[in-house]
Amino acid sequence: MSSHKSVRSVVASDRVITAFTPAYDSSATPYQKLNFHPIVKSACSENRTGRVGLKIAKAVLVGDVSVGKTCLVNRFCHDVFDREYKATIGVDFEIEKFTVLSVPITLQIWDTAGQERFKCIASSYYRGAQIVIVAFDLTDEKTLHHTETWMSEACATADDPVKFLVGTKKDLLSPSDYSKMEQKAINVAHKLEAEFWATSSKTGECVQDFFFRAMCLSFDDMLLKELESYNSTSKQIGNNLIRVQKSQSDLYEKRNKRVHCCS
Repeated sequence: MSSHKSVRSVVASDRVITAFTPAYDSSATPYQKLNFHPIVKSACSENRTGRVGLKIAKAVLVGDVSVGKTCLVNRFCHDVFDREYKATIGVDFEIEKFTVLSVPITLQIWDTAGQERFKCIASSYYRGAQIVIVAFDLTDEKTLHHTETWMSEACATADDPVKFLVGTKKDLLSPSDYSKMEQKAINVAHKLEAEFWATSSKTGECVQDFFFRAMCLSFDDMLLKELESYNSTSKQIGNNLIRVQKSQSDLYEKRNKRVHCCS
């Protein structure tokens, strides 16, 4: 309990999640959850999360060069937007501390380079990711066409991740142009079995909601798996203990019978 309080005290007020963040478009997601799983909510409310309170969610962010990956991260983590583009070399790394349903959890964001020459470096960081984010530029359709390759490569060594297809630079499109691009992106998202979001790092539109949604889905998934695994192990240990106790009892009865017989 005390460890939870010490971690919770350093979590910013805008990183506290108490409700399940909805999808950007309910028709553009394979994740139809509307709330945290009842088992997860119960465990959190009763403080039965155990070592889950030390959990880390690893997110990898991939996509073509200059689609706005770093701007997306900077807007969320530092609430800034830098017009001067500086290409990521290899991998950048950010850490954000959250509490979800009063349980502390850390989000690691691995912002990878989009250049071909850095792919071998970046790919080594995909392993074990619980969240895969593939970004593309809403104003550049060819970057959308490359997302299938990025998703395949990022998920190859990820840990059964929740998957997102995120369009950037929404502020640069007129409503009519955005509507056309959105439908193409949703079609691709369905193919990738990923959830679609459209964002603007310049205005901040949907950036925080997107990362909160990613945290909600990954937290719910990780905690549910861990609780079910713990319950399954506990039952197995309990059953084994019952069998041991029964065998000892049977042995005691047999010994008693032999004693009475010999006397």
